[in-house]
Amino acid sequence: MLLLDQIAEARITEALERGELDGLAGAGRSLRLDDDSFVPTELRMAHRVLRNAGYVPPEVALRREIHALGDTLGAEQDPDARRRGLKRLVCLTARLDAGRTRQTNLLLEEAYYDRVVSRLAGEPCSRR
Repeated sequence: MLLLDQIAEARITEALERGELDGLAGAGRSLRLDDDSFVPTELRMAHRVLRNAGYVPPEVALRREIHALGDTLGAEQDPDARRRGLKRLVCLTARLDAGRTRQTNLLLEEAYYDRVVSRLAGEPCSRR
């Protein structure tokens, strides 16, 4: 154990013995720990700070927007609005692909393509 860890443990133990940590909000409830096992140890604190501040990586934000736009297109009745939405969907997908090494072609992603086309046609579609 590092010196700093030993000092921290000693101070926590002293505070517990003096009762300074009794009656804190959330006492007795289990902690909700995030699974950081795939994040390098030297980056875990930085990731936690960013996540707690509400930061979302650009790729995740784009994926959320693409998904929300796909859902919106399914409910859209106006053909012009659907066409604009589909153009926006293609643009967002291209932006997502720009940051990758492997490009995505919506025409090759058959299941996704079928869902978008059926929603644009106003047909109900099942989630896959």
